[in-house]
Amino acid sequence: MISTSNVSLRFGGKKLFEDVNVKFTPGNCYGLIGANGAGKSTFLKILAREIEPNTGEVHFAPSLNLSVLRQNHYEFDDVPVLKTVLRGNARLYKIIVEKDALYAKPDFSEDDGVRASELEEKFAEMDGWGAEAEAGAMLEGLGIPVALHEKLVRELDPAEKVKVLLAQALFGKPDVLLLDEPTNHLDIYAIQWLENFLLNFENTVIVVSHDRYFLNRVCSHIADLDFNKITVYTGNYDFWRQSSELNQRLRGDQLRKNSEKAEELKAFIRRFSANASKSSQASSRMKQLEKLDLEALPVSTRKQPFVGFDPKREAGNDILTIDRLTVAVDGVTLLKDFSFIAKKGDKIVFLGKNDLAKTALFDVLAGRLKPQSGTISWGVTTTVAYFPTDNSEYFQGNEDTLVDWLRQYSEDKDESFIRGFLGKMLFSRDEALKKPSVLSGGEKVRCMLSKMMLSGANVLMLDGPTNHLDLESISAVNEGIVRFKGTVLFTTHDHEFIQTSANRIIEIADDGRLKDDQEMTYDEYVARNKPATFSN
Repeated sequence: MISTSNVSLRFGGKKLFEDVNVKFTPGNCYGLIGANGAGKSTFLKILAREIEPNTGEVHFAPSLNLSVLRQNHYEFDDVPVLKTVLRGNARLYKIIVEKDALYAKPDFSEDDGVRASELEEKFAEMDGWGAEAEAGAMLEGLGIPVALHEKLVRELDPAEKVKVLLAQALFGKPDVLLLDEPTNHLDIYAIQWLENFLLNFENTVIVVSHDRYFLNRVCSHIADLDFNKITVYTGNYDFWRQSSELNQRLRGDQLRKNSEKAEELKAFIRRFSANASKSSQASSRMKQLEKLDLEALPVSTRKQPFVGFDPKREAGNDILTIDRLTVAVDGVTLLKDFSFIAKKGDKIVFLGKNDLAKTALFDVLAGRLKPQSGTISWGVTTTVAYFPTDNSEYFQGNEDTLVDWLRQYSEDKDESFIRGFLGKMLFSRDEALKKPSVLSGGEKVRCMLSKMMLSGANVLMLDGPTNHLDLESISAVNEGIVRFKGTVLFTTHDHEFIQTSANRIIEIADDGRLKDDQEMTYDEYVARNKPATFSN
């Protein structure tokens, strides 16, 4: 078991949490949730003893094997992929290194033989003979083929590195597994493999994730970081959401009733406190007033923006036709003879293991990249708004404030209108005066969504719109897409977002060709394709 007693932490003048007392018991999977900036990742580092809290302690037995998903993607650049995963079991890996060093000695002595025998015994006890096969199977399950297992980590692309570090964290059957955003940069297939792994994992898991479906699938408990405290709820994310909303509503109702009762008591006291015959009743009312709980509800760190897209005009029936599109970037073919027709009202999600292929498609459709061959034809009545996965170029100007930044994309230049719009996207008062160049990743996403909403486009293209957002903002974008009356082309690895938004699935094959194109829900698509493409 791992637990905390009276853990508190402040950064500068900001209080992240105070007097946190929480226990994480074996066999449970805890989803650690909270708004961006609430301190989720910091709390995991405190549990891993990478950061010391201002007050309090973390308790776990010295023998407890704790594994952490590492965030430094360059730490193992000069280590082969398979050995990087084996390092996840530090005790076993230490035995392997010492054993190999002994056998490599040119002057192997009798004492060396005795020591080697001891190591071989420990090696066998820890199932060392099956370790490489187990590590290899993990890598394959996450989408790293055998051909890459002996390569150096530096030779992999960023998404592959993340998978290797995840396999390292999972390897060795740790007693406690700490995972900070493990689904980031994973394709849908790898996420499904991870879900199944965690469902069968018998020890303690504490995971931070913004993927609602993932939290619902794997979590037995939710640890909610809000009001500078951590409260543990039994059940998955949906159960927590329903319970917390009900609790807030009941507390609000009780506060309203208490306030109304207090006003009645105060009126009686004012009226009769000077009346000798009523003084005892007034005193009784005073005692009742003192017992009433009139403390205002604490202010949650959670805030949900409003996301709504309103087309300025309706599109005609002709939306988009792509014929035999071939696209290469830096000599690598990402799309080959790719064709499809988007119809009015389609909400199409593009799937595929190669995120670069999907981004290349969107960049070509947005006119940011030229194809090698093929044709693209937009309907004459279409107007397109694009959300790129890399938005850095939009925030390199000289605008002094967010008001100035957003004004350039608005027909209405009035500052009160711009400020009102920014307020809906959680940039209120001084927040609206920030310089665009200092925004966080999530703030930039909200700005790009504001820009899209102001465009009045009838076709939306969104390449990874949920990246950098917290759960509340993801839900807001999700709801906005569901309500939108136009056509949507999008990519995401968020299962619930796809299931609730998409009415059509297009999958891009590894060689860049069209693999599948189906009008159905995502759950139907997964069920239909599971034996072949969604196997674990």
